[in-house]
Amino acid sequence: MVADIQALHSQNEEIQRMEQIFQAQKEAFARHPYPGAEERIDHLNRLRPLLLKYQDEICDALNNDFGGRSADETRLAEILTSLEGVGYYAKNLRKWMKPQKRKVGAAQWPGSAMVTYQPVGVVGIISPWNYPFYLALGPMIGALAAGNRVMIKMSESTPASGALLRKILAEVYEQDHVAVFNGEVDVGAAFSKLPFDHLLFTGATSIGRHVMRAAAENLTPVTLELGGKSPCIISDDFPIPDAVERIAFGKCFNAGQTCVSPDYVMLPKGKTDEFVKAFNDQVSGMYPTMLNNPDLTSVVNERQHKRLIGYIEDAREKGATVIQINPANEDFSQSRKIPFTLLLNVTADMKVADDEIFGPLMIVHEYDSVQQAIDFVNAGPRPLALYYFDWNSERARYVLNNTHSGCAALNDTMTQVGVDDIPFGGVGPSGMGHYHGYEGFLTFSNAKGVFRRGRINPTKNVLPPFGRGMHKFIYKYLMK
Repeated sequence: MVADIQALHSQNEEIQRMEQIFQAQKEAFARHPYPGAEERIDHLNRLRPLLLKYQDEICDALNNDFGGRSADETRLAEILTSLEGVGYYAKNLRKWMKPQKRKVGAAQWPGSAMVTYQPVGVVGIISPWNYPFYLALGPMIGALAAGNRVMIKMSESTPASGALLRKILAEVYEQDHVAVFNGEVDVGAAFSKLPFDHLLFTGATSIGRHVMRAAAENLTPVTLELGGKSPCIISDDFPIPDAVERIAFGKCFNAGQTCVSPDYVMLPKGKTDEFVKAFNDQVSGMYPTMLNNPDLTSVVNERQHKRLIGYIEDAREKGATVIQINPANEDFSQSRKIPFTLLLNVTADMKVADDEIFGPLMIVHEYDSVQQAIDFVNAGPRPLALYYFDWNSERARYVLNNTHSGCAALNDTMTQVGVDDIPFGGVGPSGMGHYHGYEGFLTFSNAKGVFRRGRINPTKNVLPPFGRGMHKFIYKYLMK
């Protein structure tokens, strides 16, 4: 009881701190609404030495939060990607900040038009637990490049990471510029209700609905990065071993706890046995042992572990074939690690067929034709990512043009997220809006259309009284 009261008091203090800092950021932005390019680049470059300085502590924090997180995966997916993002935005933001000239029509001549890009103000970022550093710092980098102030709410599922990120960023940013908040669901709910100038949420579709509903009360623009069941389609003439090697990368990284991780595979009819053998060989070679292997990441917590085990049990009870890859025949009953598991003969009434998996399980389907595979994908909610394996560019273009997904990769999985120069975002149930790339700069900017008139004022020629010569000329010649 005492612990519950203390926890409630702590949450209330964090909410109060959050509201105070939000007001401080609004006031700071009002005093300095347009940082110049050099200032923005300085803000970005402050991150680089911090990430290098604290890389070991970042690995340790994530290992603690997950109960086993591969340090190499952390360096690749959290630190390296953030460093590359800093360099990319610092290199390009001068060009993006320049006003863009636009054309004027006959009715506006003589005059000129342009679009200027100004910061929107205070940006809120809600980061998930699966990549807590990268999915906080990635959008933060874009928001700072656009000249904004930033507030970040970290996931309650990764408290060590949240505490460390607050400590790291406080070394180089004042609270009225960048601030980090931690806490349970109540803190997150209060965060999403603040009248931000833009709010970006990464996480589950179900929570995204609540965030969008809260933001709507303030007419806050939102970017939602959600998830869904991302498919892999393998064409008939693409070598199965080559496809498996690339699919295993996306499925095994972070134990499948990635929003763009392959959720199910669509195979040409009759190739399931070949795929299962190739996948088993590939995963066994990557992880000859699993239980105490530091290269294999654990499921983040008991709730997620129970959910995933529930999918396996439900599928098995309803007739699915469950193939677990466990090369050392280890006992995982006392661990949050789960062997990589293929599920065959999955039917629509199984929970795993409906929910985003977000873990080390993957469904395997067969198809009679690529069109049948396309129809299967299109019959479900639009996914965040789609993967197609085919060396034939014409067929690949057909698949891309006839499916909808937030992003896609050809002959690879997951790598598209790390390409800084292309947008990243969902569509429909997998999200809305984009960040990364130039589109990220646009997301966190207000594109202001500006028209400029010179010393000559042609508007006086069309002032009332109407029916004069200029009016007749306009109606006769310009409105044909």
